[in-house]
Amino acid sequence: MNAESSRRVSPGLAAVLAWVFPGLGHLYLGRRQTALLYAVIVTVTFLLGLSFQGRLYTIERSQPLTILATFAVSGAGLVNIAARFLSDNPGGTILAPTYEYGCAYLLTAGLMNLLLMLDTWDIASGRK
Repeated sequence: MNAESSRRVSPGLAAVLAWVFPGLGHLYLGRRQTALLYAVIVTVTFLLGLSFQGRLYTIERSQPLTILATFAVSGAGLVNIAARFLSDNPGGTILAPTYEYGCAYLLTAGLMNLLLMLDTWDIASGRK
């Protein structure tokens, strides 16, 4: 019998916690090692994206694809919100040689965390 089956857990709360900070939803479900691993992977990926001068996307009416990019980057939760407040260059540096890599890392971190939210939902729902 594992930790998540010995007590009642909420799939919604697990998913919200997973969005708030990477790995927090898995920690809530009693999966400590998995939580730590996911927290490190997503956070380091996001920080690498920032260090590569990637862009923290915001919606621009003239560029409809920025809606999807903003959604993807926002998947990193509070890490994304903190970066927007603490970064002196949230738009990235488009002329930097690493700009495209940075954008890709930021998008990947957000999308990974969105998948981890779905994973916590499935675990808490008993599907996994």
